[in-house]
Amino acid sequence: MTDTRPVAISAPEPRTLELIFTPEALKRLKETYRIVEADPEDIAGLGDDVLSQARYIIGQPPLTAETLDRMANLRCILNVESNLINNMPYDILFARGIHVVTTGQVFAEPVAELGLAMALNLARGIVDADIDFREGRERWGGDGNAEARLLSGSDVGIVGFGDLGKALARVLSGFRARVRVFDPWLPPSMLKEAGVEPSSLDTMLGESDFVFVVAAVTSENRGFLGSEAFGRMRKGAAFILLSRADVVDFDALMAAVERGHIVAASDVFPDEPLAAEHPVRRLKGFIRSAHRAGALDSAFRKMGDMVLEDMALMDRGLPPMRCKRAERETVSRMRSRPVSVN
Repeated sequence: MTDTRPVAISAPEPRTLELIFTPEALKRLKETYRIVEADPEDIAGLGDDVLSQARYIIGQPPLTAETLDRMANLRCILNVESNLINNMPYDILFARGIHVVTTGQVFAEPVAELGLAMALNLARGIVDADIDFREGRERWGGDGNAEARLLSGSDVGIVGFGDLGKALARVLSGFRARVRVFDPWLPPSMLKEAGVEPSSLDTMLGESDFVFVVAAVTSENRGFLGSEAFGRMRKGAAFILLSRADVVDFDALMAAVERGHIVAASDVFPDEPLAAEHPVRRLKGFIRSAHRAGALDSAFRKMGDMVLEDMALMDRGLPPMRCKRAERETVSRMRSRPVSVN
């Protein structure tokens, strides 16, 4: 009996189908589609009988123009990593009307919440106070608040205003902060409509008590936050890095913290996992998190629901609506390195 189900190639590394789909959703996926498991590096090695019938790819494996020529029925590549990757000829995909979408928005809320926690930790010294208490050198009452300050009513800057920036603005809304945003890819009116102030980078850095960096890495902004940027920041201001380490000069960030000009927190690092001897591990005034801000089971499972909903729409000849679609003008500028650990 001929299997008439649409073919979906599964190459979601480092994710797995079991990670991003609930058992019920995975059952529905396998009932609706013929799933062909593949190594991301060996899509071209699949036979023409698979490639010619493939309607979807779950994951964003590297693809060449030659491989795409063999995929006459491909409708969509569903990136379940989070960041769009510069590993395929986007011009050909767009010319053929093949969608490239990402489920990265599932991480916006959990990352924003951890960013808020980092800001509060830096403002109130919660981690250091806990360590001091455990070791019997705690300072009681006001003595323990010599460098403490409030997030409420403060000046906040956000670099980047995509899904994560918007989620961050929402979690900060109860703190009555003045929020300035630098995002050269958005018109000022959209920022104003979101309830934040459009700002130049210099103004945002110089007028903020807390700076959150949530911008994706592009061909234009690698290392753009360096020693000059940190020097513009208010003394004692907090710098919270949540997107990718490549947008900052990490050595310059550590130097600014080491000399006591700013305090900082980061969920991402230049190399992951980080070398045991890396100096940031011992840096006072720096809160470290092992790229875990978005890695919640609840977030991963939302990915599968989004994928299924958009595949169902496309099966009916409609465009994907649940996942975020790549834009032809910007996708080829993306330079984030893919994650290697969930």
